[in-house]
Amino acid sequence: MKTTSEPHEVIDTSAMSPEQRAALEMTEAAREATGATTGVAGAFFMGGWNPSLPFPLQSATDRDQGDAFLRRLETFLREEVDPDAIDASGEIPEPVLRGLAEMGAFGIKIPTRYGGLGLSQTNYCRAAMLLAGTCGNLTALLSAHQSIGVPQPLLLFGTQEQKERFLPRVAAGEISAFALTEPGVGSDPARMETRAEPTPDGEAFILNGEKLWCTNGTRAGVIVVMAKTPPKQIGGREREQVTAFILEMETPGVEVVGRCRFMGLRALYNAVIRFRDVRIPRENILLAEGKGLRVALSTLNTGRLTLPAACTGLAKRCLEISRRWAAGRVQWGSPIGHHAAVADKIARMAADTFAMESMTLYTASLIDRDKHADIRLEAAMCKLWASEHSWEAVDDAMQIRGGRGYETAASLAARGEPAIPVERFFRDSRINTIFEGSSEIMRLFIAREALDPHLKIGGPMLNRRVPLKDRARAGVRATGFYAGWYPRLFFPSWKPEQWQPALRPQMRWAERASRRLGRALFHAMARYGPGLERRQLLLGRFVNIGTELFAMVTTCARAQAMADEGFAAERPGPVSLAQCFCADARLRIEGWMRELHHHNDEGRTRLARQVLEGGAEWLEEGILRA
Repeated sequence: MKTTSEPHEVIDTSAMSPEQRAALEMTEAAREATGATTGVAGAFFMGGWNPSLPFPLQSATDRDQGDAFLRRLETFLREEVDPDAIDASGEIPEPVLRGLAEMGAFGIKIPTRYGGLGLSQTNYCRAAMLLAGTCGNLTALLSAHQSIGVPQPLLLFGTQEQKERFLPRVAAGEISAFALTEPGVGSDPARMETRAEPTPDGEAFILNGEKLWCTNGTRAGVIVVMAKTPPKQIGGREREQVTAFILEMETPGVEVVGRCRFMGLRALYNAVIRFRDVRIPRENILLAEGKGLRVALSTLNTGRLTLPAACTGLAKRCLEISRRWAAGRVQWGSPIGHHAAVADKIARMAADTFAMESMTLYTASLIDRDKHADIRLEAAMCKLWASEHSWEAVDDAMQIRGGRGYETAASLAARGEPAIPVERFFRDSRINTIFEGSSEIMRLFIAREALDPHLKIGGPMLNRRVPLKDRARAGVRATGFYAGWYPRLFFPSWKPEQWQPALRPQMRWAERASRRLGRALFHAMARYGPGLERRQLLLGRFVNIGTELFAMVTTCARAQAMADEGFAAERPGPVSLAQCFCADARLRIEGWMRELHHHNDEGRTRLARQVLEGGAEWLEEGILRA
């Protein structure tokens, strides 16, 4: 659904502070109006249904191209990389970086004419899976370099001259990074303090400010940096501008202040970077002056998909470790995997791994069909779901391994046991629900997208800043739309005859759940009006339901496609995995549906405010206070 409306015309900002209004309007202005969502995810929140069959399995040609690179990468990781040594030292050896560069691992998606491998998004995700099951530090290095560093925004928005200047360098192994977050500001564009002022001749900008948590920043040769540039008059109003610049780190005035250290990913080259009177030529602007947030959001939307791919690889490795241990470790007369408590973890891990891989490969296929595809909703759902469920997989793997899961690989090896690095995986993976958009931010992001169709239809009539006659006209239009749309949510609109018999009940249930979700979201909009955006816990339940439906549909669709390709003889096959997954997903969805009406949100909110005001300080007695 395309719109040309200004953000304030669909969202009532009258009760917001100037700072909140500025942040909202800047972000909304950067949202791409690219039409209806390309995939299945957006339809669920409107009670629609688009299972997108057949599932787009990777073509034989594309898979062969990926296999050739993955074989080289696997051999290199097996023979040349010691992940535990990297973890212990906090450094990635130079021979490892050179070896990765020589095989093209720094330019997997960069076209061959610029020195890259020119592989598809699907093959790039497969590489992330292989890396993540081996070494989180290498995964973070290559992902930050290619997914959010210079290559991705340059491929999307760079001029031909910019591509010719920078892509061969980064494809050959020059490390890149992305600088957005700031120490006292986070990623809030309205409060961004880094500024770039044009020179008197207009040929360059002078950059001043500081960026925090810039992954790869201590090793990068070139970065993309976001900065505020002078405001402009747009539609009779002064609007803040954010611009994206390509910056070479050797430029005078660029200082790496320090390296940040973390619980996991101990070889992460994460930096605090300061800019003092740094001159950046105008030709280094990406897309256009004032279009930096669009560059950032588009880059993060596509780049965010690498994280669920990495989570999938990690879950696969945890499944392998858990399966081997649970099948061979005997307690109380039988393998521990035969005991229900452990068997439950193994089954859930297998089903969830298949689901996260299905979601990720489906979304990757959208990019392979159209590099400008609008995948913001699908990528956010993949990131949210895979990061949370892969964390469960790591936690379960540690529980199944017991003391040997908590023990370091080096300690295990010293005792003569296999050096299984569950402890390292546990530390390294904890960040996955935090960076590139925390789970909380992802839920708010998805909720905004879920509400978008309703805001476009009914928002103006509820907006007190819109003239009364315009609100009345908007009310007439909204009444006409909902009079036709709402009754349709009570009747099935889809027949599952083309599905495998074992999958039909799951898809029928998902279709009904989608219509229930559409009705429930409409009821919440009618009840709370603009105030719904402030009910984050309630919105989170809607997001959870929609995301779980997306997982169900893509998982069943992939199982169907794989069965058609001959995987049906495998035990357990894709259909069995999909059935188990959907049974669990249905229980989760039913729980969230109940919680839409029966919850303790107000009670917890009230208690939290009392705690924040110091009302429960007595509970903190008996500790050494900070």
